[in-house]
Amino acid sequence: MTAAPLHLVGERLMLDPMGALFWPTHRLLAVSDLHLEKGSSFARRGQLLPPWDTHATLDRLTVLLRRWSPRIVVALGDSFHDAQGASRLPSGELARLNAMTAEHRFVWVLGNHDPTPPDNVRGEWVDSFALDNIVFRHEALVGARAGEIVGHHHPKALAPTRGGAIGRPCFVADAKRVMMPAFGAYTGGLDVRDRAIASLFPRGGRVFLLGKDRLYSFAY
Repeated sequence: MTAAPLHLVGERLMLDPMGALFWPTHRLLAVSDLHLEKGSSFARRGQLLPPWDTHATLDRLTVLLRRWSPRIVVALGDSFHDAQGASRLPSGELARLNAMTAEHRFVWVLGNHDPTPPDNVRGEWVDSFALDNIVFRHEALVGARAGEIVGHHHPKALAPTRGGAIGRPCFVADAKRVMMPAFGAYTGGLDVRDRAIASLFPRGGRVFLLGKDRLYSFAY
């Protein structure tokens, strides 16, 4: 697994092919848009999906925690698919999650899907999180000063292959901000050419497409 280095406002960051960001200076790991319990949320509305999305997402998060051994973990909003998602966590998954928060400092940024802190999940629940000259928030702030790491839009991009173009989740970055891909097992994506994303990168930047063991970078 090969991470890609990226510099933002003078800070060296590492982009992980699993869709996470690591800041070595502070041993900080960031993930975005876990959307835990999305399957059970859909089931309540009569759309039956396999109920294993939380388990799969936490399995992937466990791999990252072992790989990077972070001191701080920042989840960039929409960690749960809805405001009642945490209350639907199976007891085993809740125990796994709280074991992670006992071992690492977890900072949960509130998102539009989970605007209020749950009672049963440990950690710090905040509107945004600032460290040195970088701010972590769920949605990009138009007019924000340089040094912003955000989620929300679930960016994806198309890459040409011999068999035709394929779509994959991706990071989008310029000199001002990094937009992270969604980390959850059941999360979709928005094409980076969509105005909602493109308007946040008016001078272009770079896309880092998630591959199996590495990232594929091209101009945006």
